[in-house]
Amino acid sequence: MNTLGTGTGTHLNLKSMLDDESAKTRVEDGLARTRELEVLERVRGIPEGFVRTYGDVSPGAPRFAGTVLFHADDPDLPWWRVVRADGSLAKADRQRALLLAEGVPFRGGRVDMGRAHIDGDTETV
Repeated sequence: MNTLGTGTGTHLNLKSMLDDESAKTRVEDGLARTRELEVLERVRGIPEGFVRTYGDVSPGAPRFAGTVLFHADDPDLPWWRVVRADGSLAKADRQRALLLAEGVPFRGGRVDMGRAHIDGDTETV
């Protein structure tokens, strides 16, 4: 039997928990919220003057990153540092102005990804 220890000597039966539709919804909501927080943390970790892609901040689910950023209501979140994989901008002139103010290099209308893109964890930059 699959059980989950609660730390108090009692166990919850995972199968019965997941058979309950409301429990499934709570688990799925919790997982989505965790993924959302991970995306936001990765975006906050992008240093000024650099960019990451939607796929970088949400590996395997770049559209999820776009949805998270669209719904984010944090004026301090540097959303403009997240660009498409080819360096193009989702928010055009507004995003370009913010990136230029930080010194992000461009080639034509796209971010110069060879110079401005940060791969992997930004904590090592």
